[in-house]
Amino acid sequence: MMKKRVGVIGVGKLGNFHCNALSRLSEAELIGIYDSDLARKKELAQQYHCIPFESEEELIAKVDIVGVIVPTSHHFKVVKAALDARKPVFVEKPITSTLEEAKEIVELSQAINVPVQVGHIERFNPAIRALDGYELNPLFIESHRLAPFDPRGTDVAVILDLMIHDIDIILSLINAPVSQIHANGVAIVSDEADIANARIEFTNGCVANVTASRISQRKMRKMRIFQRDAYISIDFLLRLTEIFRLTDSHDESSAAINLGQIEKGKHQKNILYEKPPVPEQDAMQAEWQSFFKAIDSHQCPLVTAQDGYEALKIAMQIREKIAAGAVAQG
Repeated sequence: MMKKRVGVIGVGKLGNFHCNALSRLSEAELIGIYDSDLARKKELAQQYHCIPFESEEELIAKVDIVGVIVPTSHHFKVVKAALDARKPVFVEKPITSTLEEAKEIVELSQAINVPVQVGHIERFNPAIRALDGYELNPLFIESHRLAPFDPRGTDVAVILDLMIHDIDIILSLINAPVSQIHANGVAIVSDEADIANARIEFTNGCVANVTASRISQRKMRKMRIFQRDAYISIDFLLRLTEIFRLTDSHDESSAAINLGQIEKGKHQKNILYEKPPVPEQDAMQAEWQSFFKAIDSHQCPLVTAQDGYEALKIAMQIREKIAAGAVAQG
């Protein structure tokens, strides 16, 4: 794999994280950065030994792949400029500010066959990747994503700032359309909802109960998946995955601990506990490496522009429902 020449547009707090991740990847060469904050741009260019480009256009012309880490309200303009130059784009979540913008990005990317990956980083969290190879057929999902107040994220509602992570994961786990959404939320310190809860119902009967708050004393990023004869607990913060499942007495896994037995009808079931191995890799590095691999193999990225659109669509329905105090039909 040849080194990818990458440029990052937007080097605030999150953009710096991306620059750091890219600088530690053998597959990438961080060519340069651009930011409207000239002092910040100069500082980080010196730190990462790269070019402080004078404009977005200059950066786009000089690199192979563009990372877009600007505020969400600027995503559409920058992503479109990169796609117009036929450059693959990594854009932070949410994909854009509006569904109309997201749809245009999806259509443009598909029309010119240039990939866009959306930075739903929790898809690459080691705790969720530990479930690779496990058969997941959720009947009920419960998630809690709580964070202390951070003024950086108040330009958007908590649904677009935090909850959208879990929305994306849930949509990736459930192979069925959304049928109905109920939601409630309140604004505490900003003009948008700072605490929100949504009940998302799917046509296959699965239900997801999703809670997000940016007014919390402690961080929490947990998801619980319930399916036939199994309960799965995922802690994204601790990078811990635990599986409790019922299985026939003769069907024991060498990696599982037998916690006992229960009677289920005429049959006896074992209660097995498993803690699958969690990959050590950093999630941000993993999402970039996945994008590089998709580009080289001419395959769709793991998190496509269409995925970003679908997550934004549900997030927008939840946001609108909270504002209207009504039920949104899927």
